[in-house]
Amino acid sequence: MSSDDLENFEAERELQLAQEYQDVAGMFRFAVETERRFYLANEVNVSVTGDAARPVIEVVLSDAWVWDMYRKTRFVPRVRVLTFKDVNVEELPPAEL
Repeated sequence: MSSDDLENFEAERELQLAQEYQDVAGMFRFAVETERRFYLANEVNVSVTGDAARPVIEVVLSDAWVWDMYRKTRFVPRVRVLTFKDVNVEELPPAEL
């Protein structure tokens, strides 16, 4: 497989993932972004532990979808993320009727 073939494969997978995101985004209440992944979820619980100099952020997502083009299953019932970096949680606008 040449480098061009690999680039074309990855570009095609990324496009499929973006289309899947558009198809499923209306099914979720929250968008969550970490330094490594992007998630859609219907329930989000964020807790911070540790000390002020080095806080540990724990994010637990229920009924989630994971943006990752290498996963076979992107819909997962529960996700637990531990990080020392920023986490962005947005409540998505309700789908229009």
